[in-house]
Amino acid sequence: MSTVDSRAYRCAVLMALIFLTNCASPAPAGKAIPTGKTISIATPLGLPAVPIPADNPPTAETVALGAELYFSRLLSVDDSISCATCHDPKKAFTDNAPVSTGVRGQQGKRNAPTVLNAAYAKLQFWDGRADTLEAQAAGPMTNPVEMGHSNEGAEKRLNENPEMKRLFDKAYGRGPVTMEKITKAIASFERFLVSGNSPFDRFMYGGQRDALSEPARRGLEVFRNPHKGNCVACHTIQDKQALFTDDKFHNLGVGMNAQGELTDLGRFNETKKEGDQGAFRTPTLRNIARTAPYMHDGSQKTLKDVVDFYVGGGNSNPYRDKEIKALEFLTKQERSDLVAFMESLNGEVILPGGREQ
Repeated sequence: MSTVDSRAYRCAVLMALIFLTNCASPAPAGKAIPTGKTISIATPLGLPAVPIPADNPPTAETVALGAELYFSRLLSVDDSISCATCHDPKKAFTDNAPVSTGVRGQQGKRNAPTVLNAAYAKLQFWDGRADTLEAQAAGPMTNPVEMGHSNEGAEKRLNENPEMKRLFDKAYGRGPVTMEKITKAIASFERFLVSGNSPFDRFMYGGQRDALSEPARRGLEVFRNPHKGNCVACHTIQDKQALFTDDKFHNLGVGMNAQGELTDLGRFNETKKEGDQGAFRTPTLRNIARTAPYMHDGSQKTLKDVVDFYVGGGNSNPYRDKEIKALEFLTKQERSDLVAFMESLNGEVILPGGREQ
């Protein structure tokens, strides 16, 4: 998916789910469990099956509700922003800004990562502070810099909105709107935001030998060669699939101040482990050419800048990952080829119901 209007995207999702029922059943006792029939998530070439939690199977109703919530500004305290503000379908589900802007014009400290393929991540956010998509969905709503709401405030606003209340009742049965229902619905929608079938996938897994340009093929070799780029040490490629992330946390020396000090301790803030200082989760490289700027602080403007950063071996600090080594031996052609390869990772998005966008 290159660019897509947010409203058109939402309409496409809803049209793909036209088999929604018209009547709401009573909610089941206990936790928020979808009342409808579970639907499957189609995965494009190059991706594994999407992990689904047992207590939140996707249904047509919950995915449709999640799409409405994702684009709704009701989730922000002043009705100014939505999830799509920082994770915009037109921008490969990012905002193409170094850091995001929340309510009252406040700016955060980190770059908004793409939501595409977030369903595969074992831990969410740059620092891994959430262990599920459901937990991730709650974070921005109650963050004072992002959406600035409270759990109670978000629940009250949605309970008082007749259309939203109707959608919740269809998805979970009659009953009050709760944060559990809100986050589960958003997560169910986000699990459908998978992207694959890129030129790389068609070349690597589809047997289409002309899917990659000559520079991209050379770049793939540099990317995989342990004596060249060795990018696969963190951005993994497997025999039948590729997520382009090891789902681990690494210190690259990004975000150093003039005194050579880390300005954001990243994973350390969550684990308090000495070795996690300045470590951040490896982002996927899928659709990377569409999600500039790069790094957790948005400090690298272009893919060429990123390659040059690695050529220099990152920024030295006591916690820099042992896998980070200067690549000054890469030729100008090899550096250009690496960029060409990463540009080949732009993929497609399969909408709920199997429609491609």
